[in-house]
Amino acid sequence: MTTETVKSEQGGMDSFAALFEASVSGGEFGKEGEIVQGTVVAVQRDNVIIDIGGKSEGMIGLAEFTSADGTVTVKAGDRIDVYIESRENDDGLVTLSKEKADKMKVWDEISGACERDELIEGTISQRVKGGLSVTIKGGVKAFLPGSQVDLRPIRNLDKLIGQTYQFKVIKFNKKRGNIVLSRRVLLEKERDEQKTKTLETLEEGKVVHGVIKNITEYGAFVDLGGIDGLLHITDMSWGRVNHPEELFKVGDEVTVKVLKYNPETERVSLGLKQTQEDPWSHAEEAFPPGKKVHGKVMSITDYGAFVELEPGVEGLIHVSEMSWTKKVKHPSKLLEVGQELDCQVLEVDAKSKRISLGLKQLEPDPWTIFTEKYSPGDKIGGKVRSITDYGVFIGIEEGVDGMVHKSDLSWTAKVNNPADLHHKGDDVEAIILSINHDEKKVSLGIKQLWDDPWPNIFNELPPGKVVDTKVVSLVDYGVFVRIREGVEGLIPTNELVERKDETDAVKPYEIGDEIRAEIANVDSQDRRLTLSMRIGEGVAIAAKAEKQRVSVAPKKGEEAPRATSIGELIKQKLGDKLVKKDDDKGEE
Repeated sequence: MTTETVKSEQGGMDSFAALFEASVSGGEFGKEGEIVQGTVVAVQRDNVIIDIGGKSEGMIGLAEFTSADGTVTVKAGDRIDVYIESRENDDGLVTLSKEKADKMKVWDEISGACERDELIEGTISQRVKGGLSVTIKGGVKAFLPGSQVDLRPIRNLDKLIGQTYQFKVIKFNKKRGNIVLSRRVLLEKERDEQKTKTLETLEEGKVVHGVIKNITEYGAFVDLGGIDGLLHITDMSWGRVNHPEELFKVGDEVTVKVLKYNPETERVSLGLKQTQEDPWSHAEEAFPPGKKVHGKVMSITDYGAFVELEPGVEGLIHVSEMSWTKKVKHPSKLLEVGQELDCQVLEVDAKSKRISLGLKQLEPDPWTIFTEKYSPGDKIGGKVRSITDYGVFIGIEEGVDGMVHKSDLSWTAKVNNPADLHHKGDDVEAIILSINHDEKKVSLGIKQLWDDPWPNIFNELPPGKVVDTKVVSLVDYGVFVRIREGVEGLIPTNELVERKDETDAVKPYEIGDEIRAEIANVDSQDRRLTLSMRIGEGVAIAAKAEKQRVSVAPKKGEEAPRATSIGELIKQKLGDKLVKKDDDKGEE
Protein backbone atom coordinates (compact mmCIF):
# COMPACT_ATOMS: atom_id res chain seq x y z
CA MET A 1 0.00 0.00 0.00
CA THR A 2 1.41 3.33 -1.04
CA THR A 3 1.88 6.27 1.21
CA GLU A 4 -0.70 8.29 -0.76
CA THR A 5 -3.25 5.50 -0.40
CA VAL A 6 -2.71 5.42 3.34
CA LYS A 7 -3.05 9.15 3.57
CA SER A 8 -6.21 9.04 1.49
CA GLU A 9 -7.79 6.41 3.66
CA GLN A 10 -6.68 8.23 6.76
CA GLY A 11 -8.25 11.45 5.46
CA GLY A 12 -11.53 9.65 4.79
CA MET A 13 -11.58 8.31 8.28
CA ASP A 14 -10.90 11.77 9.67
CA SER A 15 -13.77 13.25 7.65
CA PHE A 16 -16.17 10.56 8.87
CA ALA A 17 -15.01 11.08 12.44
CA ALA A 18 -15.62 14.80 12.09
CA LEU A 19 -19.04 14.20 10.59
CA PHE A 20 -19.91 11.78 13.36
CA GLU A 21 -18.68 14.18 15.99
CA ALA A 22 -20.74 16.94 14.47
CA SER A 23 -23.73 14.68 14.36
CA VAL A 24 -23.31 13.63 17.96
CA SER A 25 -22.76 17.13 19.13
CA GLY A 26 -25.94 18.28 17.44
CA GLY A 27 -24.55 19.64 14.25
CA GLU A 28 -27.46 18.21 12.24
CA PHE A 29 -30.29 18.06 14.78
CA GLY A 30 -29.42 21.03 16.97
CA LYS A 31 -27.72 21.71 20.23
CA GLU A 32 -28.89 21.63 23.82
CA GLY A 33 -31.14 24.60 24.54
CA GLU A 34 -32.26 24.95 20.93
CA ILE A 35 -35.60 24.45 19.23
CA VAL A 36 -35.74 21.99 16.33
CA GLN A 37 -38.50 20.47 14.27
CA GLY A 38 -39.13 16.75 14.57
CA THR A 39 -41.46 14.04 13.35
CA VAL A 40 -43.60 11.90 15.64
CA VAL A 41 -42.44 8.32 15.21
CA ALA A 42 -44.66 6.61 17.74
CA VAL A 43 -47.22 7.40 20.44
CA GLN A 44 -46.66 5.03 23.33
CA ARG A 45 -48.56 4.52 26.54
CA ASP A 46 -46.64 7.13 28.55
CA ASN A 47 -44.32 8.74 26.01
CA VAL A 48 -44.11 10.09 22.50
CA ILE A 49 -41.04 9.19 20.39
CA ILE A 50 -39.89 11.95 18.01
CA ASP A 51 -37.28 11.81 15.22
CA ILE A 52 -35.29 15.04 15.24
CA GLY A 53 -32.96 14.07 12.39
CA GLY A 54 -29.30 12.97 12.40
CA LYS A 55 -30.43 9.42 13.16
CA SER A 56 -31.44 10.70 16.62
CA GLU A 57 -34.70 10.25 18.37
CA GLY A 58 -36.07 11.91 21.45
CA MET A 59 -38.73 11.20 24.03
CA ILE A 60 -41.42 13.48 25.50
CA GLY A 61 -43.92 12.54 28.19
CA LEU A 62 -47.44 11.92 26.83
CA ALA A 63 -48.83 14.40 29.37
CA GLU A 64 -47.51 17.27 27.27
CA PHE A 65 -49.78 16.17 24.40
CA THR A 66 -52.90 15.49 26.49
CA SER A 67 -55.74 18.06 26.74
CA ALA A 68 -57.71 18.84 29.89
CA ASP A 69 -60.34 16.25 29.01
CA GLY A 70 -57.71 13.51 28.53
CA THR A 71 -57.63 13.49 24.73
CA VAL A 72 -54.23 12.86 23.09
CA THR A 73 -53.59 15.67 20.61
CA VAL A 74 -50.75 14.08 18.58
CA LYS A 75 -50.33 11.11 16.23
CA ALA A 76 -47.52 9.43 14.30
CA GLY A 77 -46.29 11.48 11.38
CA ASP A 78 -47.06 14.92 12.94
CA ARG A 79 -44.36 17.55 12.58
CA ILE A 80 -43.81 19.52 15.82
CA ASP A 81 -41.30 21.92 17.32
CA VAL A 82 -39.41 20.61 20.34
CA TYR A 83 -36.81 21.89 22.74
CA ILE A 84 -33.58 19.90 23.23
CA GLU A 85 -33.03 19.59 26.96
CA SER A 86 -30.07 17.11 27.03
CA ARG A 87 -27.95 14.83 24.86
CA GLU A 88 -28.61 11.13 24.33
CA ASN A 89 -28.98 9.03 27.43
CA ASP A 90 -27.95 5.41 27.96
CA ASP A 91 -30.90 4.30 25.83
CA GLY A 92 -29.70 6.46 22.95
CA LEU A 93 -32.63 8.88 23.27
CA VAL A 94 -32.46 12.68 23.48
CA THR A 95 -34.52 14.40 26.20
CA LEU A 96 -36.98 16.78 24.56
CA SER A 97 -39.78 19.14 25.68
CA LYS A 98 -42.72 20.50 23.73
CA GLU A 99 -43.85 22.86 26.52
CA LYS A 100 -40.51 24.58 26.70
CA ALA A 101 -40.45 24.91 22.93
CA ASP A 102 -43.89 26.53 23.03
CA LYS A 103 -42.86 28.92 25.81
CA MET A 104 -39.65 29.93 24.02
CA LYS A 105 -41.61 30.64 20.88
CA VAL A 106 -44.00 32.78 22.96
CA TRP A 107 -41.11 34.66 24.49
CA ASP A 108 -39.79 35.32 21.01
CA GLU A 109 -43.21 36.61 19.95
CA ILE A 110 -43.43 38.81 23.03
CA SER A 111 -39.95 40.12 22.42
CA GLY A 112 -40.89 40.95 18.86
CA ALA A 113 -44.12 42.66 19.94
CA CYS A 114 -42.18 44.71 22.48
CA GLU A 115 -39.65 45.79 19.84
CA ARG A 116 -42.46 46.68 17.42
CA ASP A 117 -44.43 48.52 20.18
CA GLU A 118 -47.40 46.21 19.67
CA LEU A 119 -50.13 45.27 22.16
CA ILE A 120 -50.60 41.83 23.61
CA GLU A 121 -53.69 40.22 25.09
CA GLY A 122 -53.79 38.65 28.50
CA THR A 123 -56.13 37.51 31.26
CA ILE A 124 -55.77 38.66 34.86
CA SER A 125 -55.28 35.42 36.80
CA GLN A 126 -54.56 36.34 40.41
CA ARG A 127 -53.64 39.06 42.83
CA VAL A 128 -50.01 39.30 43.89
CA LYS A 129 -47.99 41.65 46.03
CA GLY A 130 -48.02 45.11 44.49
CA GLY A 131 -50.47 44.32 41.71
CA LEU A 132 -51.86 41.52 39.55
CA SER A 133 -50.56 38.50 37.70
CA VAL A 134 -51.54 38.30 34.02
CA THR A 135 -51.47 35.13 31.91
CA ILE A 136 -50.51 35.85 28.30
CA LYS A 137 -49.68 33.58 25.30
CA GLY A 138 -48.56 30.07 26.09
CA GLY A 139 -49.37 30.47 29.79
CA VAL A 140 -46.53 32.92 30.34
CA LYS A 141 -47.00 34.99 33.50
CA ALA A 142 -46.52 38.75 33.45
CA PHE A 143 -46.76 41.35 36.20
CA LEU A 144 -49.28 44.22 36.14
CA PRO A 145 -48.43 46.82 38.85
CA GLY A 146 -51.35 48.31 40.76
CA SER A 147 -50.47 51.79 39.51
CA GLN A 148 -50.78 50.58 35.90
CA VAL A 149 -54.21 48.94 36.23
CA ASP A 150 -56.38 51.99 35.56
CA LEU A 151 -56.34 55.76 35.30
CA ARG A 152 -57.29 55.98 38.96
CA PRO A 153 -56.41 53.66 41.85
CA ILE A 154 -58.81 50.75 42.23
CA ARG A 155 -59.53 49.71 45.82
CA ASN A 156 -60.79 46.23 45.04
CA LEU A 157 -58.39 44.60 42.56
CA ASP A 158 -59.94 41.17 43.12
CA LYS A 159 -62.95 42.13 41.01
CA LEU A 160 -60.66 42.23 37.93
CA ILE A 161 -59.59 38.59 38.21
CA GLY A 162 -60.73 36.67 35.15
CA GLN A 163 -61.01 39.79 32.96
CA THR A 164 -59.21 39.84 29.60
CA TYR A 165 -57.65 43.07 28.35
CA GLN A 166 -55.12 44.45 25.88
CA PHE A 167 -51.79 45.44 27.46
CA LYS A 168 -48.63 47.24 26.51
CA VAL A 169 -45.25 45.73 27.47
CA ILE A 170 -43.30 48.39 29.35
CA LYS A 171 -40.47 46.13 30.58
CA PHE A 172 -39.09 42.90 29.14
CA ASN A 173 -36.19 40.68 30.25
CA LYS A 174 -36.13 37.26 28.55
CA LYS A 175 -33.09 36.05 30.44
CA ARG A 176 -34.67 36.71 33.84
CA GLY A 177 -38.16 35.82 32.65
CA ASN A 178 -39.49 39.22 33.67
CA ILE A 179 -42.40 40.92 31.83
CA VAL A 180 -44.10 44.08 33.15
CA LEU A 181 -47.37 45.22 31.58
CA SER A 182 -49.45 48.40 31.66
CA ARG A 183 -53.11 49.01 30.94
CA ARG A 184 -53.03 52.60 32.10
CA VAL A 185 -50.86 53.69 29.14
CA LEU A 186 -53.55 52.48 26.75
CA LEU A 187 -56.35 54.14 28.73
CA GLU A 188 -54.49 57.45 28.82
CA LYS A 189 -54.01 57.35 25.08
CA GLU A 190 -57.66 56.46 24.56
CA ARG A 191 -58.74 59.20 26.95
CA ASP A 192 -56.67 61.81 25.18
CA GLU A 193 -58.19 60.83 21.84
CA GLN A 194 -61.71 60.96 23.29
CA LYS A 195 -61.01 64.26 25.01
CA THR A 196 -59.92 65.89 21.75
CA LYS A 197 -63.05 64.64 20.05
CA THR A 198 -65.32 65.71 22.94
CA LEU A 199 -63.90 69.22 23.22
CA GLU A 200 -64.57 69.81 19.56
CA THR A 201 -68.33 69.54 20.10
CA LEU A 202 -68.73 70.58 23.76
CA GLU A 203 -70.76 73.76 24.36
CA GLU A 204 -73.13 75.24 26.93
CA GLY A 205 -76.73 74.13 26.61
CA LYS A 206 -75.87 70.89 24.84
CA VAL A 207 -77.33 67.61 26.11
CA VAL A 208 -74.61 64.96 26.40
CA HIS A 209 -74.23 61.39 27.61
CA GLY A 210 -71.77 60.28 30.25
CA VAL A 211 -70.89 57.74 32.91
CA ILE A 212 -70.76 58.36 36.67
CA LYS A 213 -67.06 58.16 37.50
CA ASN A 214 -66.91 59.27 41.12
CA ILE A 215 -69.36 60.30 43.85
CA THR A 216 -68.81 62.81 46.66
CA GLU A 217 -71.05 64.43 49.27
CA TYR A 218 -71.58 67.51 47.12
CA GLY A 219 -72.05 65.87 43.73
CA ALA A 220 -70.93 63.35 41.14
CA PHE A 221 -68.21 63.50 38.48
CA VAL A 222 -69.36 62.40 35.05
CA ASP A 223 -66.98 61.12 32.36
CA LEU A 224 -68.12 62.76 29.13
CA GLY A 225 -65.40 61.10 27.07
CA GLY A 226 -61.88 62.06 28.08
CA ILE A 227 -63.06 64.98 30.21
CA ASP A 228 -64.98 65.03 33.50
CA GLY A 229 -67.87 67.31 34.40
CA LEU A 230 -69.33 68.03 37.83
CA LEU A 231 -72.99 67.28 38.44
CA HIS A 232 -73.68 69.23 41.63
CA ILE A 233 -76.17 67.80 44.12
CA THR A 234 -78.45 70.83 43.67
CA ASP A 235 -78.68 70.13 39.93
CA MET A 236 -79.51 66.44 40.22
CA SER A 237 -83.22 66.65 40.87
CA TRP A 238 -86.03 69.15 41.29
CA GLY A 239 -86.73 67.30 44.52
CA ARG A 240 -84.73 67.02 47.71
CA VAL A 241 -81.49 64.98 47.55
CA ASN A 242 -79.68 64.32 50.82
CA HIS A 243 -76.76 62.50 49.21
CA PRO A 244 -75.88 61.71 45.57
CA GLU A 245 -75.71 58.02 46.42
CA GLU A 246 -79.50 58.09 46.76
CA LEU A 247 -79.70 58.51 42.97
CA PHE A 248 -76.47 57.15 41.48
CA LYS A 249 -73.72 54.60 41.77
CA VAL A 250 -70.37 54.52 40.00
CA GLY A 251 -70.78 53.21 36.45
CA ASP A 252 -74.31 54.52 35.90
CA GLU A 253 -74.99 56.07 32.51
CA VAL A 254 -76.64 59.51 32.60
CA THR A 255 -77.93 62.10 30.17
CA VAL A 256 -77.09 65.62 31.35
CA LYS A 257 -77.06 69.18 30.12
CA VAL A 258 -73.95 71.35 29.94
CA LEU A 259 -74.66 74.36 32.18
CA LYS A 260 -71.23 76.00 32.07
CA TYR A 261 -68.03 75.28 30.14
CA ASN A 262 -64.69 77.07 30.46
CA PRO A 263 -62.35 76.07 27.57
CA GLU A 264 -59.33 77.56 29.34
CA THR A 265 -59.67 75.63 32.59
CA GLU A 266 -61.62 72.78 30.94
CA ARG A 267 -64.14 72.90 33.78
CA VAL A 268 -67.62 71.67 32.99
CA SER A 269 -70.77 72.11 35.13
CA LEU A 270 -73.61 69.72 34.40
CA GLY A 271 -77.29 69.51 35.25
CA LEU A 272 -79.65 66.55 35.26
CA LYS A 273 -82.85 68.22 36.41
CA GLN A 274 -82.44 70.77 33.59
CA THR A 275 -83.18 67.97 31.13
CA GLN A 276 -86.62 67.60 32.73
CA GLU A 277 -89.62 69.89 33.05
CA ASP A 278 -89.76 72.05 36.19
CA PRO A 279 -92.63 70.53 38.21
CA TRP A 280 -93.45 73.97 39.64
CA SER A 281 -94.57 75.10 36.17
CA HIS A 282 -97.84 73.20 36.65
CA ALA A 283 -98.08 73.34 40.46
CA GLU A 284 -101.00 75.80 40.50
CA GLU A 285 -103.07 73.54 38.24
CA ALA A 286 -102.04 70.33 40.00
CA PHE A 287 -102.49 71.57 43.59
CA PRO A 288 -105.34 74.10 43.83
CA PRO A 289 -106.32 75.42 47.32
CA GLY A 290 -108.73 73.11 49.07
CA LYS A 291 -107.51 69.95 47.35
CA LYS A 292 -106.78 66.90 49.46
CA VAL A 293 -103.30 65.59 48.64
CA HIS A 294 -101.05 62.72 49.69
CA GLY A 295 -97.36 63.19 50.47
CA LYS A 296 -94.29 62.10 52.38
CA VAL A 297 -92.60 63.99 55.22
CA MET A 298 -89.11 64.88 53.99
CA SER A 299 -87.82 67.07 56.85
CA ILE A 300 -88.94 68.60 60.13
CA THR A 301 -88.06 72.02 61.54
CA ASP A 302 -89.05 73.96 64.65
CA TYR A 303 -91.84 75.70 62.77
CA GLY A 304 -93.27 72.89 60.66
CA ALA A 305 -92.81 69.89 58.40
CA PHE A 306 -91.97 69.80 54.68
CA VAL A 307 -94.02 67.29 52.69
CA GLU A 308 -93.12 66.08 49.19
CA LEU A 309 -96.23 66.03 47.00
CA GLU A 310 -94.35 64.90 43.89
CA PRO A 311 -90.63 64.82 42.99
CA GLY A 312 -89.47 68.41 43.13
CA VAL A 313 -92.60 69.86 44.76
CA GLU A 314 -92.76 70.24 48.53
CA GLY A 315 -95.24 72.02 50.74
CA LEU A 316 -95.02 73.21 54.35
CA ILE A 317 -97.40 72.20 57.11
CA HIS A 318 -96.92 74.98 59.65
CA VAL A 319 -97.06 73.88 63.26
CA SER A 320 -100.20 76.00 63.74
CA GLU A 321 -101.96 73.99 61.01
CA MET A 322 -101.34 70.56 62.51
CA SER A 323 -104.08 70.24 65.11
CA TRP A 324 -107.27 71.98 66.18
CA THR A 325 -107.11 70.71 69.72
CA LYS A 326 -103.46 70.05 70.57
CA LYS A 327 -100.89 72.73 71.27
CA VAL A 328 -98.05 71.20 69.27
CA LYS A 329 -94.80 72.35 70.89
CA HIS A 330 -92.67 70.77 68.16
CA PRO A 331 -93.72 69.06 64.89
CA SER A 332 -91.63 66.00 65.77
CA LYS A 333 -94.10 65.26 68.57
CA LEU A 334 -96.76 64.61 65.93
CA LEU A 335 -94.90 63.65 62.73
CA GLU A 336 -91.70 61.87 61.71
CA VAL A 337 -89.46 61.90 58.63
CA GLY A 338 -90.55 59.32 56.06
CA GLN A 339 -94.15 59.27 57.25
CA GLU A 340 -96.81 59.30 54.53
CA LEU A 341 -99.95 61.31 55.18
CA ASP A 342 -102.92 63.15 53.70
CA CYS A 343 -103.23 66.91 54.00
CA GLN A 344 -105.04 69.83 52.39
CA VAL A 345 -103.67 72.55 50.14
CA LEU A 346 -104.23 75.97 51.74
CA GLU A 347 -102.29 78.31 49.45
CA VAL A 348 -100.07 78.06 46.35
CA ASP A 349 -97.37 80.49 45.19
CA ALA A 350 -95.72 78.92 42.15
CA LYS A 351 -93.42 81.90 41.52
CA SER A 352 -91.91 81.66 45.00
CA LYS A 353 -92.20 77.85 44.87
CA ARG A 354 -94.22 77.69 48.07
CA ILE A 355 -97.26 75.64 49.00
CA SER A 356 -98.97 75.96 52.37
CA LEU A 357 -100.55 72.76 53.63
CA GLY A 358 -102.86 71.97 56.50
CA LEU A 359 -103.30 68.77 58.46
CA LYS A 360 -106.06 69.83 60.85
CA GLN A 361 -108.29 70.94 57.96
CA LEU A 362 -109.10 67.29 57.25
CA GLU A 363 -110.92 67.16 60.60
CA PRO A 364 -114.03 69.14 61.61
CA ASP A 365 -113.26 72.53 63.17
CA PRO A 366 -114.18 72.27 66.88
CA TRP A 367 -114.98 76.00 66.88
CA THR A 368 -117.62 75.54 64.19
CA ILE A 369 -119.14 72.67 66.14
CA PHE A 370 -119.12 74.77 69.31
CA THR A 371 -120.77 77.86 67.77
CA GLU A 372 -123.48 75.69 66.25
CA LYS A 373 -124.18 74.11 69.62
CA TYR A 374 -123.89 77.04 72.07
CA SER A 375 -124.95 80.67 72.37
CA PRO A 376 -124.38 83.44 74.97
CA GLY A 377 -126.43 82.74 78.09
CA ASP A 378 -126.11 78.95 77.83
CA LYS A 379 -124.90 77.01 80.82
CA ILE A 380 -121.85 74.80 80.29
CA GLY A 381 -119.84 72.35 82.36
CA GLY A 382 -116.17 71.46 82.13
CA LYS A 383 -112.86 70.99 83.84
CA VAL A 384 -110.41 73.70 84.82
CA ARG A 385 -107.57 73.39 82.29
CA SER A 386 -105.31 76.14 83.57
CA ILE A 387 -105.21 79.10 85.95
CA THR A 388 -103.57 82.48 85.41
CA ASP A 389 -103.28 85.66 87.48
CA TYR A 390 -106.29 87.10 85.72
CA GLY A 391 -108.66 84.16 85.36
CA VAL A 392 -109.53 80.52 84.99
CA PHE A 393 -109.62 78.57 81.69
CA ILE A 394 -112.31 75.93 81.39
CA GLY A 395 -112.50 73.25 78.71
CA ILE A 396 -115.93 73.42 77.11
CA GLU A 397 -115.52 71.08 74.13
CA GLU A 398 -112.49 69.29 72.69
CA GLY A 399 -110.40 72.10 71.28
CA VAL A 400 -112.49 74.96 72.69
CA ASP A 401 -111.73 76.67 76.01
CA GLY A 402 -113.49 79.52 77.73
CA MET A 403 -112.09 81.98 80.26
CA VAL A 404 -113.65 83.14 83.52
CA HIS A 405 -112.15 86.48 84.51
CA LYS A 406 -111.40 86.72 88.21
CA SER A 407 -114.03 89.44 88.51
CA ASP A 408 -116.65 86.89 87.38
CA LEU A 409 -115.75 84.19 89.86
CA SER A 410 -117.77 85.38 92.87
CA TRP A 411 -120.30 88.04 93.81
CA THR A 412 -119.13 88.35 97.38
CA ALA A 413 -115.47 87.22 97.57
CA LYS A 414 -112.77 89.65 96.51
CA VAL A 415 -110.58 87.34 94.36
CA ASN A 416 -107.08 88.64 93.77
CA ASN A 417 -105.67 85.25 92.84
CA PRO A 418 -108.05 82.86 91.00
CA ALA A 419 -106.05 79.90 92.36
CA ASP A 420 -107.47 80.81 95.80
CA LEU A 421 -110.88 79.53 94.72
CA HIS A 422 -110.21 76.99 91.96
CA HIS A 423 -107.66 74.34 91.08
CA LYS A 424 -106.61 72.62 87.86
CA GLY A 425 -108.85 69.64 87.18
CA ASP A 426 -111.84 70.95 89.14
CA ASP A 427 -115.26 70.26 87.64
CA VAL A 428 -117.11 73.56 87.34
CA GLU A 429 -120.17 75.08 85.72
CA ALA A 430 -120.39 78.48 84.13
CA ILE A 431 -122.51 80.75 81.95
CA ILE A 432 -121.40 81.81 78.45
CA LEU A 433 -121.18 85.60 78.61
CA SER A 434 -119.94 86.30 75.06
CA ILE A 435 -118.47 84.62 71.95
CA ASN A 436 -115.80 86.40 69.87
CA HIS A 437 -115.92 84.72 66.46
CA ASP A 438 -113.01 86.70 64.99
CA GLU A 439 -110.56 85.78 67.75
CA LYS A 440 -112.28 82.49 68.62
CA LYS A 441 -112.58 83.40 72.29
CA VAL A 442 -115.30 82.58 74.80
CA SER A 443 -115.95 84.63 77.95
CA LEU A 444 -117.53 82.75 80.85
CA GLY A 445 -118.87 83.66 84.24
CA ILE A 446 -119.32 81.51 87.32
CA LYS A 447 -120.99 84.04 89.55
CA GLN A 448 -123.63 84.57 86.88
CA LEU A 449 -125.00 81.11 87.72
CA TRP A 450 -126.81 82.92 90.56
CA ASP A 451 -128.57 86.25 90.90
CA ASP A 452 -126.63 89.18 92.29
CA PRO A 453 -127.14 88.91 96.09
CA TRP A 454 -126.10 92.49 96.87
CA PRO A 455 -129.52 94.18 96.52
CA ASN A 456 -130.75 92.04 99.43
CA ILE A 457 -127.48 91.23 101.15
CA PHE A 458 -128.10 93.39 104.23
CA ASN A 459 -131.48 91.74 104.78
CA GLU A 460 -130.25 88.21 104.27
CA LEU A 461 -126.81 88.47 105.86
CA PRO A 462 -126.66 91.38 108.29
CA PRO A 463 -123.57 91.82 110.49
CA GLY A 464 -123.85 89.64 113.57
CA LYS A 465 -125.76 86.86 111.88
CA VAL A 466 -124.41 83.40 112.61
CA VAL A 467 -124.25 81.10 109.59
CA ASP A 468 -123.08 77.59 108.78
CA THR A 469 -120.38 77.59 106.06
CA LYS A 470 -118.13 75.17 104.20
CA VAL A 471 -114.43 75.74 103.48
CA VAL A 472 -113.80 76.05 99.71
CA SER A 473 -110.20 77.31 99.68
CA LEU A 474 -107.21 77.80 101.98
CA VAL A 475 -105.01 80.90 101.61
CA ASP A 476 -102.12 82.40 103.55
CA TYR A 477 -104.29 85.04 105.14
CA GLY A 478 -107.32 82.90 106.01
CA VAL A 479 -109.93 80.62 104.52
CA PHE A 480 -112.65 81.21 101.97
CA VAL A 481 -115.98 79.72 102.90
CA ARG A 482 -119.23 79.26 101.00
CA ILE A 483 -122.26 80.58 102.84
CA ARG A 484 -124.64 79.41 100.13
CA GLU A 485 -124.39 78.86 96.38
CA GLY A 486 -123.05 82.03 94.83
CA VAL A 487 -122.12 83.67 98.12
CA GLU A 488 -118.62 83.33 99.57
CA GLY A 489 -116.80 85.12 102.31
CA LEU A 490 -113.40 85.32 103.96
CA ILE A 491 -112.52 84.35 107.50
CA PRO A 492 -109.16 86.07 108.19
CA THR A 493 -106.48 84.07 109.95
CA ASN A 494 -106.80 85.98 113.25
CA GLU A 495 -110.58 85.41 113.23
CA LEU A 496 -110.16 81.66 113.07
CA VAL A 497 -110.49 79.60 116.24
CA GLU A 498 -107.85 76.92 116.71
CA ARG A 499 -109.09 73.38 116.91
CA LYS A 500 -107.27 70.35 118.24
CA ASP A 501 -107.28 66.63 117.58
CA GLU A 502 -107.35 63.73 120.02
CA THR A 503 -103.68 64.29 120.92
CA ASP A 504 -104.35 67.95 121.74
CA ALA A 505 -102.32 69.03 118.70
CA VAL A 506 -103.49 71.93 116.54
CA LYS A 507 -105.55 70.56 113.69
CA PRO A 508 -105.39 72.66 110.47
CA TYR A 509 -108.52 73.40 108.48
CA GLU A 510 -109.14 71.52 105.27
CA ILE A 511 -111.30 72.07 102.19
CA GLY A 512 -114.77 70.73 102.90
CA ASP A 513 -114.69 71.44 106.63
CA GLU A 514 -117.93 72.86 108.01
CA ILE A 515 -117.53 76.02 110.11
CA ARG A 516 -120.05 78.07 112.07
CA ALA A 517 -119.15 81.75 111.84
CA GLU A 518 -120.62 85.20 112.34
CA ILE A 519 -121.03 87.85 109.64
CA ALA A 520 -118.49 90.45 110.77
CA ASN A 521 -118.62 92.95 107.91
CA VAL A 522 -120.57 93.59 104.73
CA ASP A 523 -118.55 95.88 102.45
CA SER A 524 -120.91 96.99 99.69
CA GLN A 525 -118.25 99.23 98.11
CA ASP A 526 -115.70 96.45 97.59
CA ARG A 527 -118.42 93.80 97.50
CA ARG A 528 -116.94 91.50 100.05
CA LEU A 529 -118.11 89.61 103.13
CA THR A 530 -115.89 89.11 106.14
CA LEU A 531 -116.70 86.56 108.81
CA SER A 532 -115.42 85.68 112.25
CA MET A 533 -115.46 82.48 114.25
CA ARG A 534 -115.40 84.64 117.41
CA ILE A 535 -119.15 84.66 117.86
CA GLY A 536 -120.39 87.95 119.40
CA GLU A 537 -117.32 90.04 118.66
CA GLY A 538 -118.29 90.70 115.08
CA VAL A 539 -121.38 92.70 116.07
CA ALA A 540 -119.46 94.90 118.51
CA ILE A 541 -116.88 95.75 115.86
CA ALA A 542 -119.55 96.58 113.34
CA ALA A 543 -121.44 98.80 115.79
CA LYS A 544 -118.31 100.69 116.79
CA ALA A 545 -117.44 101.35 113.19
CA GLU A 546 -120.92 102.65 112.41
CA LYS A 547 -120.90 104.95 115.43
CA GLN A 548 -117.54 106.42 114.46
CA ARG A 549 -118.73 106.96 110.90
CA VAL A 550 -121.85 108.92 112.01
CA SER A 551 -120.11 111.01 114.73
CA VAL A 552 -117.42 112.36 112.46
CA ALA A 553 -119.08 115.31 110.65
CA PRO A 554 -117.38 118.23 108.86
CA LYS A 555 -117.53 121.72 110.32
CA LYS A 556 -118.65 124.69 108.30
CA GLY A 557 -115.95 125.68 105.85
CA GLU A 558 -113.98 122.46 106.36
CA GLU A 559 -113.58 119.61 103.95
CA ALA A 560 -115.39 116.49 104.86
CA PRO A 561 -113.03 113.93 106.34
CA ARG A 562 -112.60 110.68 104.48
CA ALA A 563 -115.23 108.25 105.64
CA THR A 564 -114.04 105.44 107.80
CA SER A 565 -115.90 102.37 106.60
CA ILE A 566 -116.77 99.37 108.64
CA GLY A 567 -114.44 97.40 106.42
CA GLU A 568 -111.52 99.66 107.22
CA LEU A 569 -112.08 99.30 110.94
CA ILE A 570 -112.22 95.58 110.52
CA LYS A 571 -108.89 95.74 108.67
CA GLN A 572 -107.38 97.75 111.51
CA LYS A 573 -108.46 95.11 113.94
CA LEU A 574 -107.17 92.30 111.82
CA GLY A 575 -103.72 93.87 111.83
CA ASP A 576 -101.13 95.32 109.48
CA LYS A 577 -100.42 91.95 107.88
CA LEU A 578 -103.92 91.56 106.57
CA VAL A 579 -104.01 95.20 105.43
CA LYS A 580 -100.72 94.82 103.59
CA LYS A 581 -101.87 91.64 101.85
CA ASP A 582 -105.13 93.28 100.90
CA ASP A 583 -103.39 96.34 99.46
CA ASP A 584 -100.79 94.26 97.57
CA LYS A 585 -103.49 92.13 96.07
CA GLY A 586 -105.72 95.08 95.12
CA GLU A 587 -108.01 94.97 92.18
CA GLU A 588 -106.36 94.82 88.80
